[in-house]
Amino acid sequence: MILAGTSPDAPLLADLDKCVHCGLCLNACPTYRELGVEMDSPRGRIYQMVQVAEGQPVSDSYREHIDLCLACRGCETACPSGVQYGKLVEAARADIEARTERPWLARTVRNFVFRKLLPSPTLLTGAGIGLYAYQVSGLQKLIRASGLLRLIGGLSAREALTPTVEIPFFFRQIGRTFPAEGEQKYRVAMMAGCIANIAFARLNEATIRVLQKNGCEVVVPQGQGCCGALHVHAGIRDEARKLARNNIDAVLGGGFDAIITNAAGCGSTLKEYDELLEHDAEYAERARTFKSLMKDVTEFLVSIPLNRNFGLLEQTVTYQDSCHLTHGQKIRNAPRELLRRIPGLEFREMPMADICCGSAGIYNVLHTELSMDILKSKMVNVNATKAQVVATANPGCMIQLQAGIRKHGGEMRVAHVVELLDEAYRKYDSA
Repeated sequence: MILAGTSPDAPLLADLDKCVHCGLCLNACPTYRELGVEMDSPRGRIYQMVQVAEGQPVSDSYREHIDLCLACRGCETACPSGVQYGKLVEAARADIEARTERPWLARTVRNFVFRKLLPSPTLLTGAGIGLYAYQVSGLQKLIRASGLLRLIGGLSAREALTPTVEIPFFFRQIGRTFPAEGEQKYRVAMMAGCIANIAFARLNEATIRVLQKNGCEVVVPQGQGCCGALHVHAGIRDEARKLARNNIDAVLGGGFDAIITNAAGCGSTLKEYDELLEHDAEYAERARTFKSLMKDVTEFLVSIPLNRNFGLLEQTVTYQDSCHLTHGQKIRNAPRELLRRIPGLEFREMPMADICCGSAGIYNVLHTELSMDILKSKMVNVNATKAQVVATANPGCMIQLQAGIRKHGGEMRVAHVVELLDEAYRKYDSA
């Protein structure tokens, strides 16, 4: 059911009118490349947003076309007019969310996932334990081999995207301080994320070790939680604002030189807390301070004199751009520069590395078929490099690329840039 009215978060006509409909964004849009449908291009979606802003109702067709957008923001990089499409599509989704009464089941699931599960370390821990038992007991292998999942439409492809749970969870490190190795030069806070605590615990630990190697005292502030990125992408901005306030309260005031994240998708939202809270009299200024300190880990490492005590890492490596790092945060060279500094590593540039892999938060779960089509196209370029390792800078991309390699690749492995740095430091120490 569609409710009347327009939400305060709806896109503004003044921002929408910046689009001159030139079409230079079309080739940068993964959904347009796959579907060839104008209404599933950035230009077409903006045209629909304008119609709604001028009083047209929120139709099922409009909601579908906006939902099918990956919000990868590749169009922003291509746009000569500087249209901030990411903000427009997030605002459109917030408007749709405020004006739509979803069926009971959909509403219940969304409320549980976004308002209960993701903000709760307790519930995430419980979910992680259950998933871990499913994976290590052999039940996962049994169910996959049985073919039962293929009998339920789309479930087999979705189950294949399940991340591997990593014991022990990283939740136990929240609240701890890790001293710098050698002379302390910086004091940094690390954002641990939400799902990353159960699925990328080893990545978080590697990030801490790399920062320690570079003279950082690393604090994992108590009280921090989910950043709200998935909520913003889903149009649930009220909950995203609660999470932003919580993280600001948990982190600011610690005397940090920087606030670090290893998740590019999270980092893009963390750097936009000032926009999320711009009308909040109590938090607007604090959000701007938070943003000024917020750094992706690759961005931070190239900004300081890097510890070059690396062991030899004789591997061929290609790099897949995380959309929210290269298009959202405008950080393209930092990960590549770090990879090139590792001795023995042969870097091979991937064709069209900045085209989305199809992950896009939980897009691959909600729109699995289209996501897999986008991934299939991506894997053609990945395989063309003949690299041993596919590096990226975002956990969501890692899950998607791992699924792509299992289905379309060979013996490649997927690694975060920081994990490769950690491997090189550990080789030096063991030499």
